[in-house]
Amino acid sequence: MIAIEWTVFLKFASPIIAVSVGFIISRFFSERERLIAFYDYIASHVHNSVVEEREVTHINTHAVVIRNNGNKTATNVRISHNVLPDIKIFPETDYKIKELPEGGKELIIPRITPKKEYTISYLYFPPIRFNDIASSIESDTGPAKIIKVRRQQIYPRWLSSLRVASMILGLITLLYIVFEIGHRVISFIGSIQNLSHTS
Repeated sequence: MIAIEWTVFLKFASPIIAVSVGFIISRFFSERERLIAFYDYIASHVHNSVVEEREVTHINTHAVVIRNNGNKTATNVRISHNVLPDIKIFPETDYKIKELPEGGKELIIPRITPKKEYTISYLYFPPIRFNDIASSIESDTGPAKIIKVRRQQIYPRWLSSLRVASMILGLITLLYIVFEIGHRVISFIGSIQNLSHTS
């Protein structure tokens, strides 16, 4: 059985613990906006209707979700569009549309408060396609992070925190084992060298 030298372990683990605590404090307590965006769905519906005196058999739709995951209000959130079709924003909020010099349009939401999210739904007809619409999303402090998402079960916050703590503890334990093995290998090589010198 390996005897754990706790003083050596703590000396080795303390920088990792300090970095982890610093990261958590920086992530959760520093004032900054964290603007993210993701596409919720992209769909095409077959439907017979008449739009602008022509028959339409396909209606295209998609939605983009914009969320402020930070603890500081994001200001002047701008969603640029090459083509801006009919839209619906949920929940309702004030916004304005600005014409861009090269013919596109910019949808501007003045502010998104911390932990607030808006879903912008688009409705459009062929030949307009999904790739023809949005081009960029940014605020006064920089671009939003476009993320990929998948639907999954939502776990309680305490369980997520326990998972992170377990990962940190596992990493510290793994590093200690590597350190201990390295220490024993070096000691073994040293003892062999001492033996060869004495003989």
